[in-house]
Amino acid sequence: MTSTKPYSIAKRVVWEAYQLVRANRGAAGVDDETIAMFEQNLSGNLSKLWNRMSSGSYFPPPVKQVEIPKAKGGTRKLGVPTVSDRVAQSVVKLMIEPTLDPIFHEDSYGYRPGKSAKQAIAVTRTRCWKYDWVVEFDIKAAFDQIDHALLLKAVRHHIKEGWILLYIERWLTAPFETAEGASLPRMRGTPQGGVVSPILMNLFMHYAFDSWMQRTWPQSPFARYADDAVVHCRSLAQAQAVMQAIEVRLAECGLTMHPEKSKIVYCKDGKRTGTYPNVQFTFLGFTFRPRRALSKHRRLFTSSSFHQYSY
Repeated sequence: MTSTKPYSIAKRVVWEAYQLVRANRGAAGVDDETIAMFEQNLSGNLSKLWNRMSSGSYFPPPVKQVEIPKAKGGTRKLGVPTVSDRVAQSVVKLMIEPTLDPIFHEDSYGYRPGKSAKQAIAVTRTRCWKYDWVVEFDIKAAFDQIDHALLLKAVRHHIKEGWILLYIERWLTAPFETAEGASLPRMRGTPQGGVVSPILMNLFMHYAFDSWMQRTWPQSPFARYADDAVVHCRSLAQAQAVMQAIEVRLAECGLTMHPEKSKIVYCKDGKRTGTYPNVQFTFLGFTFRPRRALSKHRRLFTSSSFHQYSY
């Protein structure tokens, strides 16, 4: 399309972005506007958004901060953008995903087209047959701790469109607004709950972990889903070295390995009979544990319940 606007953004992309937001539903942001309310003046709202994004005058509103309970206690802070801002973020996601997704590691499974937690579980199951040790780790508050300078360096390396860079920077620094109405500035992180946050997280982790792991420990395959990952090793010594190296690498990138959710696990079974403190682990809600049933397939995982696999 032809436009006199400084930035060329096709109106059809804004429409496609709205369709995605509508399909995903979601709560209202700081303006209390629901999707149904947004749709009462759909054409006008989408036209206004397109005009502002195309002219460079779009400034995202604050992100509504909500706390949801964690399964094992405590709360997780989520950021809820307004409906209009979710459409704007979806526009950018539609534009950058075809460029970024192909560069991601094949064993990065979170928030990607054609990838899933089930695939991560399946490949982990298969690798536990072949490797005696697993390094399981989680990153503490990963979405909240992403270093903006490092992230933007990675974004600029792959994305050249000025308007996309402009809006990503604005989204990263848009403040939180609490339930009490307080405005909290943001110097790090990308809100968990934002449309563009998952792909930015994957880009950051691609350089902070995936490609580093491939270069440094190519003999140790891994599966990562956002901030949760497992790495397979041949020996306890290798697992210890890998875990220490990962902890140092994450710290270099401004991240912290979660001390209570990270450990080294021995894949004990009928043929691997050593005695070690950790012989089971949980990855993406599935528990992998030893199986003692007498069978020539002792080393294979078999489903013992919906959320458990035995090796």
